[in-house]
Amino acid sequence: MPRLSYRRALTRALADEMTRDESVVVLGEDIRVAAANVTTGLLKKFGPERVRDTPLSEQAFTSFATGAALAGARPVVEFQIPSLLFLVFEQIVNHAHKFPLMTGGQCAVPVTYLVPGSGSRTGWAGQHSDHPYALFAHVGVTTVVPATPADAYGLLVSAIRCDDPVVVFAPAGALDLREDVPEPALVPLGRGVVRRAGDDVTVVAVGHLVHDALAVAEELSGQASVEVFDPRTLYPFDWDGLLGSVARTGRLVVVDDGNRSCGIAGEIIATVLERVRLAAPPRRVTRPDGAVLPFAPALDRAVQPGREQLTAAIQLTLKDG
Repeated sequence: MPRLSYRRALTRALADEMTRDESVVVLGEDIRVAAANVTTGLLKKFGPERVRDTPLSEQAFTSFATGAALAGARPVVEFQIPSLLFLVFEQIVNHAHKFPLMTGGQCAVPVTYLVPGSGSRTGWAGQHSDHPYALFAHVGVTTVVPATPADAYGLLVSAIRCDDPVVVFAPAGALDLREDVPEPALVPLGRGVVRRAGDDVTVVAVGHLVHDALAVAEELSGQASVEVFDPRTLYPFDWDGLLGSVARTGRLVVVDDGNRSCGIAGEIIATVLERVRLAAPPRRVTRPDGAVLPFAPALDRAVQPGREQLTAAIQLTLKDG
């Protein structure tokens, strides 16, 4: 049973799809030398026509990808830093995302935007440590955040095959994870998964925080039965899967490494409360409002949601009601 790291899962997904479909091309800054350790070996295997280094202009090459997709290609655009998505929000949302909708489906824009290393990288400071996935979910762009190597492979493959734009956030906190993956397989977009079954409280965890939630659930196993739900896709969200879990447990805690205001955690709680009567008030564990991560490692970690905060939130939810 082969061991597969999260990074190599992304590499394998790219290589498999480029082998399967000659219209798949990869572009970005320094991808030929695999600066992010994700495009390793692709240049040698597929050549410079399909593995393209770009100038230092995210707006230019993101627009180029839109045009290439309209002309029949399936571009995968790698962004070295998550904050660069702020620069290209216009190109992704106002152009790639809206063209098919505003033309009544007369065109398709199958672009995948891959962010290997989203979130904190331990001391990369304020302009390199964002998790802006809530912005893309808000405007209706398909948004995925894989937590495991198997899902990194399966969701990236699904993203590349999708005829609409998809943003794939690969959390920095998950990139070095390894797991046994007998045979990497497609993972459908828009479908969550229960990572651990439980009866007393549902914990929704996004991205790398799934592993923290599983660790906390194990630590609390003598006190409570904690169910861990991994949405995998933030838009479209698997509401049926989550509501089935919460309707059974009656309690909800969400842990999300995004800023608190207008974040995905608040959206999850609001939607659940509209449809399910809970036995206790829900709680969320997030970064603070308007958080900008500091350079100092200790302060960097202090701003991010952690296991102690999640444990406290679960205990308070179990105590209430």
